[in-house]
Parts: sequence; structure tokens; C-alpha cells
Amino acid sequence: MNRQFPIYTTENECQDCYRCVRYCFTKAIRIVNARAEVIPELCVSCGECVRACPAHAKKIRSDFARLNQFLAQGERVFASVAPSFPGYFPGVSIRRIAGALKALGFAGTSETALGAQAVSSATGEYLAKNGDGVYVSSACPAAVEYIRKYLPQWSGNIVPLDSPVLCHCKMLRQEFGNDIRTVFIGPCAAKKNEADEQPSVLNLAITFPSLEKLMESRGIRFEDVEEEAPVLGEAEEGRLYSLEGGMNDTLRDPERKELSDVRFMAVSGLERLASFLPAEGPKSITGSKIFLEALACRNGCVSGPVMGTGSASAEVVSVTDRMSARRSSLGRPIPVDIHRMYSPQTIEIAEPEEEEIRKVLMSVGKFTREDEVNCGACGYDSCREFAKALLSGKAESPMCHTYLRKNFERTSNALIRYIPAGVVLVNDMLQIVESNRHFAELLDANALEIFNTLGNLDSIPVSDLLPFWDLFESVLENGGEIEKFNQPLGNKIVNVSVFSIAPGKTAGAVIQDVTKTELQREQIAAKAKEVIRKNVLTVQQVARLFGEHIAETEILLEEIAGTYFGKREE
Repeated sequence: MNRQFPIYTTENECQDCYRCVRYCFTKAIRIVNARAEVIPELCVSCGECVRACPAHAKKIRSDFARLNQFLAQGERVFASVAPSFPGYFPGVSIRRIAGALKALGFAGTSETALGAQAVSSATGEYLAKNGDGVYVSSACPAAVEYIRKYLPQWSGNIVPLDSPVLCHCKMLRQEFGNDIRTVFIGPCAAKKNEADEQPSVLNLAITFPSLEKLMESRGIRFEDVEEEAPVLGEAEEGRLYSLEGGMNDTLRDPERKELSDVRFMAVSGLERLASFLPAEGPKSITGSKIFLEALACRNGCVSGPVMGTGSASAEVVSVTDRMSARRSSLGRPIPVDIHRMYSPQTIEIAEPEEEEIRKVLMSVGKFTREDEVNCGACGYDSCREFAKALLSGKAESPMCHTYLRKNFERTSNALIRYIPAGVVLVNDMLQIVESNRHFAELLDANALEIFNTLGNLDSIPVSDLLPFWDLFESVLENGGEIEKFNQPLGNKIVNVSVFSIAPGKTAGAVIQDVTKTELQREQIAAKAKEVIRKNVLTVQQVARLFGEHIAETEILLEEIAGTYFGKREE
């Protein structure tokens, strides 16, 4: 069945900020028409982009409808609840969660940590019977996927065991039959990949927020439900898995010597994982026996993509720590077969030629090394990495802010330069910051000479040049736009429109010379008055004959002249 990838973008909400690109360690995001798209074949579903997106345009697939369908059809649905639940539901016990899930229609609730305890026991056995080398945990599906795709030379070093949730689901099926539905509930997006890839073991994975939503839709609250005992018993040290270093804790036992030669290390965060495992591969490390607990989320699962900012607090760590009286999983029974091999899923990333990179850099205005400012605004660490993304079709030129700014400056400068009117911009100190030649030509000869010499009138107080400078002051203080017609400027008459650009900081004005237009109006009005003067004599002579008809002619001509003079006086 083709399903939507676990992480996706809601296009309408994407604000082309490129923050997701910046935070995505694998750069598994493509920008198309200024909108971010997840590239499934490159993505490891760590969920970092979901956490980073300020517009909440990055989403984790809910699977809410499928879960509702299971429950509505009366299927026996068993929940596997992640050990990070105290971080999302502070103060809520697993028994209270089990009670809420029973009220929702679940047949039973169990702790994923039980699977973790079995995985730790099997990991201990595997380490005990193998020699020196680096062994990487199989617990975190996002970390495992990252190694298989981006560090394939290390795939053979992943301990060949199922993840805790797959182990736990096998335990549930062994106990309650293979016809049950298993649903993981936790903070992880990558668990959805596990469900998609192994639906015969794990049917569905939903997040803690999805459980909240389901409870709200049914009017169920934790404080209102009866506690329910979790099936398969309550977990102990397996709950430590939600913390960085927690799995390592379950593999230590001072009374057992079989792992005394193992150096336990924990690495959380993909960038740390990448720097810990050398690109040269396993052969570069000899003479040591190292077990690496690899986690995609910094600080562990308690900092998963849907967890709150306080989910990894000292309080949550303390609560999780106190939930387990036992510390070691060594020697625990392993009730199901959890052996699994991890093969590489190598991604072929073509390295472009230097000439291609240079051409692309020049296309975005970077002709020298000095032009490569490496500001990171595009989401890439360097201009060269951005150029490679352009070549691979993952990026667009407008993502480069310096390129965009220069293009905008060129366009705006051209508009200012060629618009057939005076244009001037002033700052909050009422000093000129931009102007065109037409503006200088409206002023006196001195101003025009300065413009011809320097190419601008920058830093000159606008009050030194324009009698109506107070219009700028008003717009800077109050915002909006002010239009004034037929303002005197030297021997010219101008129409002025002053407007706000950056409220309180920058204002602009377009000034149109209407002197010729006004002269034409005056000439027409003068001719009309001459007609009136000549007709007055006629009116006097023939008034008796034409009466009111001649009076109406005089009124009409007065109106024509008045129209022109009236407009000038506005």
C-alpha cells in the first residue's frame, strides 16, 4: 500500500524561510517554487525539521484515521507505549494511560520498555561472544537509517537485533495471537517507517499528540479514568532507554564480568554520530571493544520531535530514573526471535565538477572567493554547498539572500533612475539616503551640480532642499501617505506624494513637476476671460434683446475660467 511519507510539508503554510533546510542534517529537503518538500529517499525521519519549522508547516503523518478505523471495526488493538511518556504526560502513570486507552477501546496497553529489556539482554549476549571492534545499537530507527544511507560502511557494525518496539510487538503477538493490531505510541516519527516496512509486526505508529487528540475527541481525561494494569507486567530498567545513555546503563552489571572489556559510549544527534564514526570505516579502529548507543535526537527520546521544551528537564530525568529499581537487563529472558541483519542502503550522490560549481556560483553573482560570504541564510553551510544543491535540483537561486538583495537593488535603482519624476528617500534623521536625477533637476543649480559630481545627494538634510520637508517628518511619525498638489518649489509648481517605507525609519516621496500644465491652464483661463470681456460689451448692447440667454453664456464662461483657476488654488 502506498502511504504518505511520515514527514511532509503543508504547502500553504510554508513561508520560504529555509529554516528546515538549515536544520536538516542530511539536506533531505528540496525547494520548489519557494516551498520546501521532503525528499523521502534522502530523509531518515528524525523529525528535526518538524521541530525547527516556525510556521508549523512540517508535519508528522497522523495515522489518526487508520487507528479510528481499527477501533471502530472492533479489532483487538494493543498499545506499545514509549518509555518517554513521563516527559509528555508529567505526573501520569502507565496505569492511568492504560485506563485511558481502555476507555478508547484498546484491548490492552503495554510498555515498549519491556522490548527494550529483551533487546539489552540480547545485546549483552552478542557483545560477550564477539571480539574487538565497534558495535552500534539498533534501538533508534532514525540513527540506524542514517548509518545505512550515509555511512553504509558501518552498516555491518549495527548489532543484528530488532529495535525495542519490534521486539515488543513480537512479544505481544506471541502472548495474544498474530491477529491482533499493534500500535506504538510515542515521540518518534521514524517509528512510522518501521510500521510501513514491517506491518506484519507493527501495524501503526502514532505520536503522543495524536493520542491527546483522540482522547479530546472522545471527551476522555486521565483524571477521570480508572487505573488499569498494563499487560505483560510493568517494565523496569527498560524505561531508561528514553534517556541518553539509558541503554548503556542496562548493559552494566558490576556482578557480571562478561562485558568488563567493553567501553560504553553514547552519542545523540546525527551530526555527532557522523563525526564519531570515521568515514574510513570500521577498519580504522582497532584494539578496542566499543559499544555505541546511537540516538538521532539530542538528549535521547525525551527530546523527540513532538516533545515539549521541558521534556528533557532534570525533573523528567529524575522521575524516569526513579521508575526503575533494577538497573541491568543482563541475563533477562529473550522470549522471541529478534535477530535481524542490516544491509547498506547506499545513496549515490554525484560530486559535481569544479567548473560546474564555478558557473553556478557566477549565476548567483559570486565571481570571486570574496563574494562567497557563506552567510547560511539559504540553509546551507557554504555558498559552494548551495551551488551543489542548485546543480542537484534541491535549491533555487532566490534562496541566496545576497543574490536576491542585489537583484532587488538593481531593479529598484533602475526604477528610481528612470521613473519620469523626482524620487527621494529619507531616513529617520530626515537625511537623504536615495534620490534620482529628476529630483536633482527639480532643485537649484547647486544641488544639480552636487548630483552630477557625486552621483547622489546622500546625507543632505531634506530640510535644506525642500520647503515642504515637514511632510516627511509627519509620515515618519504617523505613517500613512500624504498627497499635496500645486506646491511651490523655486520657480516650479509640483505635486507631492510622501509615503512610509519602513515605519518610523524610512519615508519616500514622488515629486511631479506640473509647472507646464499649470501654465497651460492659466493661458486657457486668460483666453476665456478675454472672451468674457469682449462679450460684456455685446451683452450690454443686446441684453434687451436676448435677456437671460446672454446672462447664461456669461455664467458658463465664468465657470470655465474658474475651473482652471480653482484647480491651481487647491
